[in-house]
Amino acid sequence: MNKTTSKIASLCAGALALIGVNSAAVAQDGMIAVPSSHDVATTMDKLESVLKSKGMTIMARVDHTANAANVDLELRPTQLLIFGNPKVGTQLMQCSQSIAIDLPLKMLAYQAEDGQVFLAYNDPAYLKARHATQGCDAVFETVSGALGNFAKAATGS
Repeated sequence: MNKTTSKIASLCAGALALIGVNSAAVAQDGMIAVPSSHDVATTMDKLESVLKSKGMTIMARVDHTANAANVDLELRPTQLLIFGNPKVGTQLMQCSQSIAIDLPLKMLAYQAEDGQVFLAYNDPAYLKARHATQGCDAVFETVSGALGNFAKAATGS
């Protein structure tokens, strides 16, 4: 981490501390973050395995930490898995075509500053509201339940 990045991170952490927020526990609006009992790589390996066993298509696994290292920057362990099932995704797009910008689905495993690993993903209820989706309630419920189960299997939570 360079001096400027380090200073910005310190200022942000300080600001959050002043307002009583633990930066490791902060989730972004519309995201669900599940603590993992594993490191990032193991969490993602477990997630990839469970997704494949459920017939999901894995589109990509992005190692942001390795990519940062390739340009001489440091980043705590951070990996993204992009996956989906066209049978389900198409149903969502038939209800609201703009949801396609948020598909395929993604799950992010990252190590917070305090060392805790999280597995995060977009909350399907947030996506439903974001795209003003009418109908498809059963599909959204199915997706929500599946993502929760995938996260639980991958994190040991």
